[in-house]
Amino acid sequence: MSMVATSFGGNAKAPPRGLATLWRDDVACVKARDPAARNVLEVILTYPGVHAIIWHRLANRLWRSGFKFPARFIAWLARLVTNVDIHPGATIGRRFFIDHGAGVVIGETAVIGDDVTIYHGVTLGGVSWSPGRRHPIIESGVLIGCGAKILGPIKVGAGARIGANSVVVEEVPPGVTAVGIPARIVRAPMSRAAAGGRVNLDHHLIADPVGEVLSLLLDRVDFLEARLNHMRGRLKASAPAEE
Repeated sequence: MSMVATSFGGNAKAPPRGLATLWRDDVACVKARDPAARNVLEVILTYPGVHAIIWHRLANRLWRSGFKFPARFIAWLARLVTNVDIHPGATIGRRFFIDHGAGVVIGETAVIGDDVTIYHGVTLGGVSWSPGRRHPIIESGVLIGCGAKILGPIKVGAGARIGANSVVVEEVPPGVTAVGIPARIVRAPMSRAAAGGRVNLDHHLIADPVGEVLSLLLDRVDFLEARLNHMRGRLKASAPAEE
């Protein structure tokens, strides 16, 4: 059972995994999701998203153990080095990958499932000054495009995709694609599995709802023009007979 099972509504509490196991999973998942990753050493040394989650795992352990200030200080150091701001209270599942790791912000009460991928500029933010849950729940297998903002204590269902620069303020069902400001569902549930057990990263294949509406309007205009021309032709053909 995942370490975030209880946050998603499960009753059983999974035993905490060792940091070494979590770090190993975080590093190993990169090659499956980034074609530019050539080897493990390169991933460990040059990927700021990996550095950010490694530091966060340590800070989160300290936070949950009651060592709040050391946890916040480690999170601050990690942000200084990686340009990724993850609050040490955030709960993050296994095989978490931040691609290009820059400008990402994850709030204190955010909960992220397993096998989640996010790109640069993503914000998992709150919309309230009140204590308690203020940040999103991101279920397993979600992909969040660059610059997307997911705000408030809402849930993004397992396997969903959030398009680049979208602003999500309402819950997103599992498996769908949501884009826009505010985000709207533009594609029905689809499989996220790819060959070899890899995650399907075809997040550029996103529908264009505005373009589709304009296309329908143009088709309607063409139809009405054709019908009008037909009626004009009939009126001209009938005009001499009436005289």
